[in-house]
Amino acid sequence: MSRKNRTVAGLVTAALVVVMLTFALRPVDVDEGNPKQASVPDPYNEKAFKKTALVQDVTASDSLNKADVSKHLKTMLAETHGSSPRDISVYARQLQQGHGHITMLMWIDFRNNDTRTFKTALPKGSAKENRLLLSYLNSAKSALKRHQSYESPSFTVGKEKYYYMAQRGQDGHIGIIALINQKILTRVAEHQLKNLRLIPYPKEGKFRVESVHADTLGSLTVKTGHDNEKASHYYENEVVVRFPNGHPTKEQLQTIAADIHCKQPRKLGYAYIFRSERLNYNQLKAYFTNKWHPAYIEPHYMYLTNDTVSENTGAPLPPNDLLFSAYQWNLPAIETEQGWSLSKGSEDVIVAVVDTGVQASHPDLKGQLLAGYNAIASGGTPDDDVGHGTHVSGIIGALVNNSEGVAGISWYNKIMPVKALDNSGAGTTYSVAEGIIWAADHGAKVINLSLGNYADSQFLHDAIKYAYDRDIVLVSAAGNDNTERPGYPAAYEEVLAVAATNASREKATFSNYGDYIDVTAPGESIASTYMGSQYAALSGTSMASPHVAALAGLIRSLNPALTNQEVMELMCSNTIDLGTPGHDKYYGWGQVDIYKTLQAAAGDETPLQLWPQQVRQQMKQLQQRLEK
Repeated sequence: MSRKNRTVAGLVTAALVVVMLTFALRPVDVDEGNPKQASVPDPYNEKAFKKTALVQDVTASDSLNKADVSKHLKTMLAETHGSSPRDISVYARQLQQGHGHITMLMWIDFRNNDTRTFKTALPKGSAKENRLLLSYLNSAKSALKRHQSYESPSFTVGKEKYYYMAQRGQDGHIGIIALINQKILTRVAEHQLKNLRLIPYPKEGKFRVESVHADTLGSLTVKTGHDNEKASHYYENEVVVRFPNGHPTKEQLQTIAADIHCKQPRKLGYAYIFRSERLNYNQLKAYFTNKWHPAYIEPHYMYLTNDTVSENTGAPLPPNDLLFSAYQWNLPAIETEQGWSLSKGSEDVIVAVVDTGVQASHPDLKGQLLAGYNAIASGGTPDDDVGHGTHVSGIIGALVNNSEGVAGISWYNKIMPVKALDNSGAGTTYSVAEGIIWAADHGAKVINLSLGNYADSQFLHDAIKYAYDRDIVLVSAAGNDNTERPGYPAAYEEVLAVAATNASREKATFSNYGDYIDVTAPGESIASTYMGSQYAALSGTSMASPHVAALAGLIRSLNPALTNQEVMELMCSNTIDLGTPGHDKYYGWGQVDIYKTLQAAAGDETPLQLWPQQVRQQMKQLQQRLEK
């Protein structure tokens, strides 16, 4: 058991007498008396399960986006009813500018057979593909004439897939047809092949990346996705050095540059990163060890994505977000709606997302984002060129009750996007550490890290400690290799490590596990925002981690006096216990429970405006006990 788990254990022990008395006075529940044991599939079955998860994510993403397109077409018909041709054209142009997957829009007025087409250039394919394209377009027109909606099967033109969708207005006079590019499905599939480690990632040889065994640092060749559980990746011609007596002088740096053939090193905190034009890591290590006797010297590791104002009201109502009821199983699973009666977040509590960046123009994140920072391209904006960071951010704070897309867990916490991973979804120790330190220096109260590696980096740990010492709650994904090997930064004791569960409250088959796991959260087919103003369902501990980061934001909004350690302890001690009673290596202390945790965060005294809800809840619990 890690030191942070022992700390939490002490908190739990303080209430042991009450728990024992409560347990003794009721019959044992069947599920609690026979807790489900987590399954740990072998590599062959693990691959099969991951492939199933990938197909499930692609299928769910397809459904999410078809529902979103249907909603946009209906909205366009309603909002342009009776409008002039010019206003209709302006609306169509704005819709397509914000939603690039809408390849073509056709507006038909059946009263005078007037047809207007926006973005008239249809995709070009073979003669057979072009005939099929026009055939489905004619089918859409025929359906509208019969006052029916229409959705064609998917079809291929060139190298990309498309489908038609058609809607007719309520008055029956106007119809609209849209041609939709389905490239998001390819993006989701490619993303999840990496995120779920179904393929070797990153590719060796690209950007001079090499792999080492996380324990021995011996050379390792990654041939399959499963090999990633033993591997850590680093840049073979770079090295991270911390000098024993602070910083080297200008003259000493010039000597080093001449010796190893390098340009100006990058500096962050007390550490320096040197990139040699001629020497590999082993040669660099020998040079610095023999000549400079550093405090530490280590590879420059890569980190990969691990995808995977109190407004108090009465009884919670389901949000009106389009995709909530049908697709967001994850929020009810952790009592999010009930938790909103206690806290919906505060603009004063910033949640940083150190990731691939965020699509700032996504309509479901409008007003939720701060300017942020780009640690990959100096001076650049933290734009998302992968989709991962946008997805993570939507889980935390997609707009609620805006009739658009999905609902986030927090209504009001601002999200600080920090781009520390590049367009391949990978970043370095330096970029991740820089992102963490920048967020810490610019007001973040919570930092989400849906990324990881299996190498214990002192350099990264220094950055983690820097943020932790500034009273920041750090939350990290455990990893998607179905291994007990500790992943970093999740395994650092200053970080809350999050594993993933499915809709049945079982360990997700891909989720890493181990004694360092603190809590679990939903991580299978999680619907959220995605780049291109679209939506995707992704699986991974990357998706589980932001559930917990968002909860930390709600806690700190409700009770700003709590320290980061107290916030972490509250989340661990107010879970839904899964698996073996108490802490175990598959579920940690259990799956987070937003309502229960926020109740505890509010303290012993219930605010006056919450007193009726608190009494109702206590009466309900008493009635349930008497009925058993």
